[in-house]
Amino acid sequence: MPAVTRSSNLGPMYPGENITFTCSVDVSSGWEYVWYHDGEEIHSSIKTTYNISAIAQSSKGDYYCKAKRMGKELFYTDASKTISLQVSDPPTPHMTRLTPWSDVFETETLEFSCDGVASGWTVTWFRDQKQLTKEGSPFSIPSVTGADEGMYACKAQIKSRGLVSAESNTNHIQVYANKPKSKLTRGSNFDPMYPGERITFTCSVNVSSGWEYVWYHEGAEIHSSSRNTYNTSAIDHYSRGDYYCKAKRMGKQLFTTTQSDAMTIHVSDLPIPTLKLLSPWSEVFKNEDLGFSCEVSSPEWTFTWFRDQTTLQNDSQVIVNSKGSLLNITSVTQSHHGRYTCRAELKSRGVISGLSNTTDITVHANMPTPKLRRNLDFVPMYVGETMTFTCSVDVSSDWSYQWYKDNNELLLSGASSSFTLAASDKGSYSCKASRGQKTSTVQSNKIQLDVKEIPVPVLHNATQWLDVFPTERVELSCGMTGSSGWIFTWFRNKNLIKANSSVLIENDGTKLSITAASTSHRGNYSCSGALKGRSVNSKLSKEVMLDIYDTKPRVTLVQNPDDSLMHTADSVSFHCHINVSSGWSYLWYKNDSPFKAGHHYNISSAGLADTGSYKCQVKRGASFQSDKSEAAKLTIEERPEAAIILLTRWADVFSTDSLLLKCNVKDSTLSWNYTWFKENEQVDLPLSEEHKVTPQDDPDQSRYTCKGTRNERPFYSVTSDSYRTKNLLLKRRILLAISGCIFFGIIAVFIGCIALRIFRKPASDFEKTEDDNLFIRAQVKDFTDSPCPLVEYIKDADLNPSPKEGEENDAISSETTLMPKPSPEDQAVTTNSHESTENGGGMMSFQH
Repeated sequence: MPAVTRSSNLGPMYPGENITFTCSVDVSSGWEYVWYHDGEEIHSSIKTTYNISAIAQSSKGDYYCKAKRMGKELFYTDASKTISLQVSDPPTPHMTRLTPWSDVFETETLEFSCDGVASGWTVTWFRDQKQLTKEGSPFSIPSVTGADEGMYACKAQIKSRGLVSAESNTNHIQVYANKPKSKLTRGSNFDPMYPGERITFTCSVNVSSGWEYVWYHEGAEIHSSSRNTYNTSAIDHYSRGDYYCKAKRMGKQLFTTTQSDAMTIHVSDLPIPTLKLLSPWSEVFKNEDLGFSCEVSSPEWTFTWFRDQTTLQNDSQVIVNSKGSLLNITSVTQSHHGRYTCRAELKSRGVISGLSNTTDITVHANMPTPKLRRNLDFVPMYVGETMTFTCSVDVSSDWSYQWYKDNNELLLSGASSSFTLAASDKGSYSCKASRGQKTSTVQSNKIQLDVKEIPVPVLHNATQWLDVFPTERVELSCGMTGSSGWIFTWFRNKNLIKANSSVLIENDGTKLSITAASTSHRGNYSCSGALKGRSVNSKLSKEVMLDIYDTKPRVTLVQNPDDSLMHTADSVSFHCHINVSSGWSYLWYKNDSPFKAGHHYNISSAGLADTGSYKCQVKRGASFQSDKSEAAKLTIEERPEAAIILLTRWADVFSTDSLLLKCNVKDSTLSWNYTWFKENEQVDLPLSEEHKVTPQDDPDQSRYTCKGTRNERPFYSVTSDSYRTKNLLLKRRILLAISGCIFFGIIAVFIGCIALRIFRKPASDFEKTEDDNLFIRAQVKDFTDSPCPLVEYIKDADLNPSPKEGEENDAISSETTLMPKPSPEDQAVTTNSHESTENGGGMMSFQH
């Protein structure tokens, strides 16, 4: 990397001086050196030095170098470090008169200083361009004489570098001997002056110089300066009044001139022009006209017009009158769009007012479309509401409006129209705007207005009943069919109901709940609706009468029949009776144990298990229930049972051809009447306990039953078991006959055996055994071969009844508990007779 050096390290350098830079590369040779100033190449040479013979301000900046050489390709070293060259202009000394005046009197002291000189510079002094012998600053003349009068100046120099600065400012020194009088003059004689204007007062002294001037306003010192002029800067109302001046200067003693004559200044406010738009609108459309005026209170002013801070000039469309107070624009175009203002000025004095107020003019290329709005956007609207339509044009002003309903013009005017709605106001509304003779908009958007009659709320009872008892819960609902957003108010007997601990009004009044009814809640309930956020109030709904009973209901348990003692198979019904309100569910108790039943509880056929104490209770809703009814006690006993007794005795079977039956109620001491039934049909006989059956009356030999009846409970007994009379007398006769034959047969055998024992011949037992057995068998055979006379009258059919008849007779035997059982002898006769029949014995039946 090359190294760069400079021939002079003085800093800064001054224009006209020279400097040499050297670029060196420690290695190799054959280099060409390239010099750069502030990054731009300025010189290229094989020399290692670069010289600036006369430095100028453009020479300042950063310098560096590179070395390059050409082989097969160009090769550059890295850039050297930069060296900064600072160039400054030689200082221009400023001479200051340290004494306050330039005109002096003899013997006064005069002193100067030369400032603005850097270190290393030497100050030299000149009077009338002649160098004085004294060097350095400050420069003092202790006692001025007439010879010291002249023009003084100073310079700075560096002798070693041959540098000399420019000459300082000069100061002329005049030496006087007489005391002068001050004279006051003003730079402008306009009256009045305006705030913002400037006025310069000059206080002059004819002799000498170096005075310090003191200015007075209304007798008070306002300014003191070595200059003989006083500039008021910008006049304001405080600047009005009398002005005068004096001059003074301090030597060994204070010296003051005579006071000048006074001058009076009048100050008035600067007028502000007023811009007026003579046209009625600031937003205009093509081809409309505009007019402006600019005014101040004084007539000598002229006016200048501006649009968007650009001065306007007259042309074919912009017309300004001679003084500029009127501006007219005919047939405006888009180019006339902008902010307009004006300004007044007094050209002779250079007084310019401030800008007037501004007016913004907007020129629209397209005609606007009015926008129709409504203050209420509810659908539907209701009769009686106040609706306001507003027709607006978003641009410009001073529009006239025309109104339409269903495309028919209405006799309405103005930008808005309010009216109380009626059903006939339903329809489609629109509007149009116009102004002047040229401008008219298209029709606005359309708004469909739907007007309906205010609906009447419907009141429902949410609970099923409207006559309730103390502590019951009641719920009523109020609603609008097909409409929402309503808040409902409740009334009882036309009086407003407010929510409290027992009356809850919920869900915007749609539900009224009485948590625990009392007589104070009795009355006619109604409700009315009001739409949220709207002045819509409905009429009262139809009234619903809510009746509150004074006490809980009394429940009566009615038993039918009302007998406390009843018998099995009786029917009994219980009716839980409550004669008030409705919607009840019924609770039943037997011996205080609950069971399920409805309004009635019927026992169609009582049993012993139905004995008990019955109560009922009514309930409705979630928690209300009555007290239990009084108990109905029911006792069920077994119904007495009737039985048929055969009164015809065995001894009478051969002396009669009829049977006598008796009906008896078992284990009963009550007085009974008896009813007889033959084949389940009542026998038309007197209600007697006995009934005679004869072959003539009952040739079919039917089944008979009976039951007891009475006029008190029990009204009837259990019907007896059936009793069949088929061949009963005949069968008894046969049994007795067979029994007799068997008996006499046994006697005969017994006697025969005795006789054989007595009359037989002796023989050996072995030999006679078989013969005896044969004889016995023969005898028995002979005996059995002889038919019994009674058996001949019995038919086979009578002794061998059908299985059904056998079953019936068995039933008769079992049912007739009082009928005597046949003796063993009778059974034996029956058995033998049956066996004889089976062995071929011919028997004849007795025919009735």
